[in-house]
Parts: sequence; structure tokens; C-alpha cells
Amino acid sequence: MKTEVGMLADNVGRHCHPGQIIFLHSLFAALFMVMSFTSCPAQEDQVTKIQNAYENIKDIRGSFVQKSSIKDLKRTDTYHGKFFIKPPKMKWEYTGEKPHVIYIKADEILIYQKKENQVIKAKFDRGTYGQAPIALLAGLGDIRQEFVVVSDSSDRLVIKPRKPMGNIDHIEVTPSDNAFPIKALIIVDSLSNRIEITLKDVKTNTGLKNSLFNFTPPKDATVVEH
Repeated sequence: MKTEVGMLADNVGRHCHPGQIIFLHSLFAALFMVMSFTSCPAQEDQVTKIQNAYENIKDIRGSFVQKSSIKDLKRTDTYHGKFFIKPPKMKWEYTGEKPHVIYIKADEILIYQKKENQVIKAKFDRGTYGQAPIALLAGLGDIRQEFVVVSDSSDRLVIKPRKPMGNIDHIEVTPSDNAFPIKALIIVDSLSNRIEITLKDVKTNTGLKNSLFNFTPPKDATVVEH
């Protein structure tokens, strides 16, 4: 299950469920690649629609369902939570048996594991690891520069990284006709493991306050820095 995603994912993996490990491995895969994009007009239409939708989006909030399928273990784990995005700040709040919150702000990422009362703190380096799925949701990247369009239709867009992004093989994007242009993402890695993230009740431009993305660890929390 080990993948080349850096020290942060490895250390988080020691404390998380296998399904969450795979999600984090994909989450921290490399994003900001600078290469030219060549495609036919039909492919450009769908990509342009998604990319242009972000021009009028100031912030995003909603809930999500994440299904992590591990092929070798023949199991699928399901997680629920809420997300908040105000580029470049992001917050992913997982509920359930192992609640934890992921904060991304400027060049820092914090993962607060509530039950363990532990905070994992590391540098958030888009140039080294990036966040392909999150960057798509936040509109931080340029699809044309970073991905090759494999197939394109009104109900599915399949893209492959132009350069290695950890162990990601391809990403399937389900477009939406609502104000927010993405309904779901499926991240498939080189071992055929899948992470499906379905977004629900998505609202844009609700005036999210900056304080929502601030986090001060509890005084008695264990802080692990990388």
C-alpha cells in the first residue's frame, strides 16, 4: 500500500484507517505542472466550462461522501463530512468514528485528529506535492496545463496527469450544471484503488469568514511537525 507521496502522508498513515491512507496519498499528489495543452474543440468545450465557472466563485461550502475502495483488500470504506473553500484556504471536516479536520492555509496544512487529540502540522508545498483533487475543487489549477483529456462528454470528463502526481493514474470528473461546476470526482491510482468524492448541497458565494479557517490546537494536544 506504500506509495511515493512524502513524509506527511506516511506519518498520517500510521494513525489513519487504510481507506483514509489511500485518500491522503492521492490528496497530496503533485499538481502544478507547467506544460502546454493540446486538444480538439469538443474537449476544450467541457474543460472551458468548468474552468470559466470559477471566475465568479469567491467561496464554496457543502457536504461530501467519500468512498475509498482498496482493491487488494477487497473493501470499500465510506466517510462523510463537510467542506469549506475560500481559495487558497480550505477546510475538510470528517465526521464519524474517527473525526478529524484538515486545514489548508497558505503554505501550511494542519490535520487535527479529535479522538487522539493530536495535530499533524506540515508545510503545504504545491510545487512539490500539490493537491490534484482539492485543486480541481478549489479552482486553483489549470486543467489544460496539468492534464491530458482522455475522454469528454456531457456527463463525464476523464483526465490524466501530464507528469507524475504520486500514484494517480487518472481522475474522472462528473460535471454539474449548477453554479458549482463539479458534482463528483473519482481518483484512480496505478493499483486500481479508487476514491470517489461526491459533493452534496453545494453553495457558492455565501460569504465565508476567514475565521472559519483559523485553528488553534488545544493546550493539551500533541503536535507533530514535519
